[in-house]
Amino acid sequence: MTITDRQQQVLDFIAAFQAREGFPPSVREICAHLGLKSPGSLIKHLRALEEEGLLGRSPGKKRAWKLTQAPGPRTIPLVGRIAAGTPIMAVENREDDIPVDPWLFGDEDTFALRVKGDSMIEAHIRDGDLAVIRPQAEAQNGDIAAVLVEGIEPEASLKTIRRSPGRLELHPANPAYEPLVFEGEDIARVRVLGRLVGLIRVGS
Repeated sequence: MTITDRQQQVLDFIAAFQAREGFPPSVREICAHLGLKSPGSLIKHLRALEEEGLLGRSPGKKRAWKLTQAPGPRTIPLVGRIAAGTPIMAVENREDDIPVDPWLFGDEDTFALRVKGDSMIEAHIRDGDLAVIRPQAEAQNGDIAAVLVEGIEPEASLKTIRRSPGRLELHPANPAYEPLVFEGEDIARVRVLGRLVGLIRVGS
């Protein structure tokens, strides 16, 4: 059984929507999620998934397309060390799956990082916590974000973003640590992986 990346996106959205709402999405809702202006190409994907036995339909109904099998439990991937230039969700980065529905944090594409150390302790983020991150390449002033810093930090870490013209500062939430300051071309050394949207505390 082989399906395309786009067809997998369709299937994942239908599964997530159906699990969250208790009924399947309409074609219009699938189009909106995928950013499609018309349903023509979507119908081709839906029919291909039907041929693979992954979707069924009830002709004449607005919400005609549904999974042929109940979706499995929803999880958030826990990723480990992320090498520069490696996609966040690459197989080699994935350590485990956390049995928590990502929609609890508002986005099906969230991932988690294990917090190491006490640099964010005053933001109530402790060593060993699982930081839930919404993937995005930009962060606003004041956001707590997961970042990679070329040549300084070998692993992704959490920092508060402070921006000003020609200057980017990465602030810890612990006075024992100094902020990292980048200016001009050095700003390009900082790669934002995503914004912190939640925490999962493991143990007491």
